Amino acid sequence: MVKAERRRGGRARWLVLPVVALAAWGCVRGGSDTGSPARKPAASASASASASAGPAPGASSPSGTYDPADYAPQVRKYAKQAGISAQLLMAILYNEDYKPHDPAFERSWQKYKPDAAFGIANMHRAAFDQTKRGRDFAGRKWEELPDDRALAVEAAAWYLHDMSAQLPAHWAGSLSRDELMALGYNAGGGNMAAFARGVKPGSQASDYLTRLRDNWKKSGTAVAG
Repeated sequence: MVKAERRRGGRARWLVLPVVALAAWGCVRGGSDTGSPARKPAASASASASASAGPAPGASSPSGTYDPADYAPQVRKYAKQAGISAQLLMAILYNEDYKPHDPAFERSWQKYKPDAAFGIANMHRAAFDQTKRGRDFAGRKWEELPDDRALAVEAAAWYLHDMSAQLPAHWAGSLSRDELMALGYNAGGGNMAAFARGVKPGSQASDYLTRLRDNWKKSGTAVAG
């Protein structure tokens, strides 16, 4: 997912999660109903929705495992509304799929790392609160992101829209518009502007860009419909 507006952590950070956080996760999961999240998302589809339509928009996976491609309908919908590439939005979800996206885990981890990001798009509170202003999810709260995956996708789509609006008409270097927007999602608008001026991305941003390119083809396939 955004620098202070957005997460800058990488995959390695989650490979060395403190044992105490994992223990807390286990305690929370052990006493919860693994069949449903604690809070039902407002945008969830009914239980009778057909399998071809994908999972309920806000459904959570108790095990923390999920395939971003399962949310292709939501990605297409919100990417269209925000006027951004559905393939880019899907690639962002794949990039952010490096940690357990389990609501109980995310809340347990947030107790130890208050600035941790929430939801399948890994969005920080400041970025979410800024992005929702004047939009149809303005009344929603950042704390809802772990339980409502559709909301997470919608917020990510509009954040990318805002990154797109901040790009200059012309920029230096070989990075594409989508690549710059993805770097803005990861590192913030200020850094995106610097990259557009020709500043070379650092190691974390370069790693994010490499993963974006690695995920690009399957993201296109996922949103092809």
